[in-house]
Amino acid sequence: MAHYFTNEDVKSAPTTFTYTYHGRDYTFHSDAGVFSKHFIDYGTQVLLAAIDLKDTQSLLDVGCGYGTIGMLLKGDKPDLQVTMVDVNKRALALAKANVETNNVGACDIHESSCYDQVTGCYDLIVSNPPIRAGKKIVSTILSESIHHLNNNGRLVIVIQKKQGAPSAKALMEKTFGNVTILKRDKGYYILQSEKRD
Repeated sequence: MAHYFTNEDVKSAPTTFTYTYHGRDYTFHSDAGVFSKHFIDYGTQVLLAAIDLKDTQSLLDVGCGYGTIGMLLKGDKPDLQVTMVDVNKRALALAKANVETNNVGACDIHESSCYDQVTGCYDLIVSNPPIRAGKKIVSTILSESIHHLNNNGRLVIVIQKKQGAPSAKALMEKTFGNVTILKRDKGYYILQSEKRD
């Protein structure tokens, strides 16, 4: 596993910041060696604005980082069963701290490279895929998601046009037989596919 991806050799430099989502202020613990350490990146903000949790009971956040998507959606819908996975141990520790600090309720947070340690199926899989980890990892997150979704479950991702949105869209269409552009904003695409009977 590439060191730039897990970042265990990066010197710790803890920081905190706040972010307001749907009228609630959240405190985030962050650190060096994690994605977007000082603020919630714009792509994630666009994804959060586009997601509909209607009829969603369970959610898997793949490549969760310090827990932004899973935690904020859990805060919005307290009865949502949330699982978050990542390969970056520091990010996972921060995700656990953020869930506890913001008192959103229990979340299952554990280490997994893509779906290696994922056993269940979910109504919704979300991801801001780790582009720097390479195309193979991103493709795995998209193509193998179908095996971890309930019937009528959805995969929702954010990806920039210049970082491969057209090829991601094509792969999701090939995998699911359908893909929808939920939103486009400043080069970011929110793509959704549904697992149909």
